[in-house]
Amino acid sequence: MEWIIFWILVAVILVVIITNIKIVPQAHAYVIERLGAYQSTWTTGLHLKIPFIERISKKVSLKEQVIDFPPQPVITKDNVTMQIDTVVYFQITDPKLYAYGVERPISAIENLSATTLRNIIGELELDNTLTSRDVINTKIRTILDEATDAWGIKVNRVELKNILPPPAIQDSMEKQMKAERERRAIILDAEGQKRSAILIAEGQKEAAVLAADGQKQSHILEAQGEAQAILSVQRALADSLKMLNEAAPSDRVIALKSLEAFEKAADGKATKIIIPSEIQSLAGLATSVKELVTGDSKN
Repeated sequence: MEWIIFWILVAVILVVIITNIKIVPQAHAYVIERLGAYQSTWTTGLHLKIPFIERISKKVSLKEQVIDFPPQPVITKDNVTMQIDTVVYFQITDPKLYAYGVERPISAIENLSATTLRNIIGELELDNTLTSRDVINTKIRTILDEATDAWGIKVNRVELKNILPPPAIQDSMEKQMKAERERRAIILDAEGQKRSAILIAEGQKEAAVLAADGQKQSHILEAQGEAQAILSVQRALADSLKMLNEAAPSDRVIALKSLEAFEKAADGKATKIIIPSEIQSLAGLATSVKELVTGDSKN
């Protein structure tokens, strides 16, 4: 009987020991109380709890957590009521302060973010609220981070998820955006037409310049051709005179050439021709010779 009681006690002791062996997983921490007072904080690893004296007061996750708060009604500086919901990214840095700093810390963060958001939006007008999300996020994060330090919480980021103005404001904003898009479309169309007209004018200008250059080059080439022709005639005349001088012509040959030149001159449109005396005598001689030849042919 005594052995049975002994083994029962041993089994009970083993069960108690086993049930008081705790393993803290990674990125977690356990807050331990001894007789109702804070004793220590267990980090990752194997731990043994004193039975009936110590207890795990709170199990804390050290991972970054995300809380999506429901939309909160806020009023802007120009008296526009809108709904804004926020998303808070936070991380527990001190499990002891998180366990004993505030009752229901998540609810405390939600209420604090809502009041902070109302204070910030109350200083902004509607247009600034819609275009200043980064500024609002930064202000809320700074205020929350300072307030939650005493709770062992680090606020990493705060994001405005949705900003919902009243339906009437949304309709007017949509009309304004539509009008702005139409205005931009008209401006782009006008700029396109202006650019097209400029390109056409530039093309016509370049075409006119090229045509003028072409005519100029044509006239230059024509003049150069005429100059080359005149130069060729002069060179031929000079060559003929040179050859004539080299042949040492007689006076009668020279007179005959003069007569041929006079004949060409007589074919022109001149109304008065002055004939040198030498050519006159030569002309008479030529006439006598022509008559003599004609008479012989008749006989």
